Amino acid sequence: MRHRIAIVAAASGLLLACGVAAVSTASAAAAGCSATYTVASQWPGGFQGGVSFTNLGDPLSNWKLEFDFPAAGQSVGQGWNATFAQSGAHVTASNMSWNGAVATGGSVSVGFIGSFSGSNSSPTAFSVNGIACTGSSTTTPPTTAPTTPPTTAPTTPPTTAPTTPPTTAPPGGAAPALHVNGNKLVTAAGATYRLLGVNRSSAEFACVQGKGVFDSPQPDQATVDAMKAWNIHAVRIPLNEDCWLGTYGTPSGAEYQTAVQDYVNLLVANGINVILDLHWSHGAYTGTTSACADVNATCQKPMPDAQYAPKFWSSVATMFKGNDAVLFDLFNEPYPDAANNWSDMTAAWTCLRDGGTCTGITYEVAGMQDLVDAVRATGATNVLLVPGLTWTNDLTQWLAYKPVDPKNNIVASWHSYNFNACVTTACWDSQIGSVAAQVPVQAGEIGQDTCAHDYIDKVMAWADANGVGYTAWTWNPWGCTGGNVLIQDYTGTPTETYGSGFKAHLLTVHP
Repeated sequence: MRHRIAIVAAASGLLLACGVAAVSTASAAAAGCSATYTVASQWPGGFQGGVSFTNLGDPLSNWKLEFDFPAAGQSVGQGWNATFAQSGAHVTASNMSWNGAVATGGSVSVGFIGSFSGSNSSPTAFSVNGIACTGSSTTTPPTTAPTTPPTTAPTTPPTTAPTTPPTTAPPGGAAPALHVNGNKLVTAAGATYRLLGVNRSSAEFACVQGKGVFDSPQPDQATVDAMKAWNIHAVRIPLNEDCWLGTYGTPSGAEYQTAVQDYVNLLVANGINVILDLHWSHGAYTGTTSACADVNATCQKPMPDAQYAPKFWSSVATMFKGNDAVLFDLFNEPYPDAANNWSDMTAAWTCLRDGGTCTGITYEVAGMQDLVDAVRATGATNVLLVPGLTWTNDLTQWLAYKPVDPKNNIVASWHSYNFNACVTTACWDSQIGSVAAQVPVQAGEIGQDTCAHDYIDKVMAWADANGVGYTAWTWNPWGCTGGNVLIQDYTGTPTETYGSGFKAHLLTVHP
């Protein structure tokens, strides 16, 4: 992100129908459903469960999902997308005010945090409105019914998050080691895996502004539990080149590295993959869109510098090689095309890949091939994220200028904000989708310069449909007056609209 520190509620009512009901003969009604039960994650004594059902009958105006736990000691705690209740082993999940209407062929997903003692077997029988979910539909005979339509709930989703899991969920297993297979990221077992989560900003700027490493106390288990309550599975951490290498900033060098390493290890141990990003770098730049004239890493530069950037990645790779749950985002948002005033896009793409002397940039540039080589020279096999042009919103020539990786373990890095050039599904289909068809694409930053979530909703819907991962900007409590701020505090209280909307969506998707 070009460093912007950063960055409706709608009233809904129920339409009540009243009056004398005339009696008429109702037509035959079809009813039926199919249901799937999943356990997204499990830890000693606890788990995150969910049920998805599809309506195979006539449209529903409201619904009640029911099932029985097979083992004693299994129970539902807090849930989302439904109102849960339990009596003995029997569980009911009734629709919220906003999701009662389900069309024929429509689906609903609900989730919850549960607990168990002994075994945690999965339920095998489900019903919706008293009809067993057998995967087929049946037609009931006509009956007489009042012609007055039933009371229905509005179908507009809320602008705030549904009830969410507690913020003290126990740690689960470690984050998976990942590698590239075709156009997907996969686990060691070959399962497709998307990186879904947030950016945790501040390590890129705090150390050069006298604010410590993270602009706050060192992140601890409680702050990670807050992330897990949002269903966060990936955290992107922007870094400062000079502070890492100890050439500028306070703290810097070993103290800065240790703080970052401790946070990475904590996240990975809690099942959260980490993307380390070179965000602020060395090199004097005063050209187009310059953010500062300082040679030190006190702002975002158009390209990484040949003097320190390869050393930075050699050091980072040496620390984290052997831990393939950690990914390396080689450079945040290149803009050598802006540096040459967009006069020669071929030269800009060549600069991005090969570095050297680039028009408009007064320091010697390290290209993405230089940084790939620096990482691989250490023996590290970690997945590498390689950006495009125009603050990595432009991937039009990414495939043609992709650096060579002997491990073939490269992901295309894409950023999408509502003020970028490529902001429509048509543009994403033609420019980003063509890349995603051949290599994995990760939207390392998504956001908008308002406190709403309408734009990121569109980005996430497209990304979900096209197998693209995303990490939203940003998990920092800076106030959402300028947009892009997800939380009000590090306990995970979401900002009223932007954060609440993103949290609500994360709770419906899984890697």
